[in-house]
Amino acid sequence: MNEFQQAKRIVVKVGSSTLTYPTGGMNLRRIEELSKVISDLKNQGRQVVLVSSGAIAAGMGQLGFAQRPTDIASKQAAASVGQCSLMYLYDKFFSEYGHTVSQVLLTGDAVEHEERRQNVHNTFQRLLELGVVPIVNENDTVAVDEIRFGDNDNLSATVALLVEADALVLVSDIDGLYTGNPREDPDARLIPRVEEITDSLMEIAGGSGSNRGTGGMATKLAAARKVTQAGIAMAIVNGANLSNLSRLFDGETVGTYFVARK
Repeated sequence: MNEFQQAKRIVVKVGSSTLTYPTGGMNLRRIEELSKVISDLKNQGRQVVLVSSGAIAAGMGQLGFAQRPTDIASKQAAASVGQCSLMYLYDKFFSEYGHTVSQVLLTGDAVEHEERRQNVHNTFQRLLELGVVPIVNENDTVAVDEIRFGDNDNLSATVALLVEADALVLVSDIDGLYTGNPREDPDARLIPRVEEITDSLMEIAGGSGSNRGTGGMATKLAAARKVTQAGIAMAIVNGANLSNLSRLFDGETVGTYFVARK
């Protein structure tokens, strides 16, 4: 059995590009399928924390923004509107599969101080004991630069450490880590397994992935470095087909696997 088959406590991070259309509208089929796959993982006896992007993107669609806003006030307004829609959909779909969700909105200062960090850890611990699927996002409505995580790849790594996860999976709009940018380089090859995150690997990473999100491959590699050094396995899989998530935990080789350092 590999580390993903054995994993009992899992953090799954899904990006805005997986959950929304380029118009900013919510991709209902994807959200329903994600809820179904995670519910099935729960039915196997696993504990799952979902770190979900999509609040600002969802708010963009509802507020009629053609592009992701650049000013803080508009971003926070979009997040405030979009978070309601996002949680409504998760609550609806997860409940159809017999599972309860909760909302956890975090800012950096909640985990930087020891006492607050312990309080957050205790909350996650109790939610998981109660069989709940915590759905986590950055509290974009109130966050400012000084207390921001910056992107949900970093947030998901922080959450994986907080909950003492066995595995972290980043569900993205790309198959995994490539030797180059596959959107620009036709000869770029998928790297199925990474034993160590070297400086040369970091150089491969590019910038932001899409106009609906903030993360790119650089943030994913930074997250991988953070969690694997703590003994947590990580993978990147393509969310265009969410059966990839099921296949990964069934023990198949999917996407890019970052080996945990023991």
